Amino acid sequence: MARATIDGSRCQGHGRCALIAPDVFDVDDLGMGRVVVDEVPDGELPDVRAAVLSCPESAIALPE
Repeated sequence: MARATIDGSRCQGHGRCALIAPDVFDVDDLGMGRVVVDEVPDGELPDVRAAVLSCPESAIALPE
């Protein structure tokens, strides 16, 4: 399994990650993205990859 991360210094709170992969990402009280799982389940990888590509700030990483 892979681990997704969000660079808090780059995240601008667009929330696309939480819309695309809600089982992996959420937004905090300030609207900034956060990862809600320790490891991304295999079945969620396509959605997480889509979230990585759609983040306008390139704040999401998914090292594989």
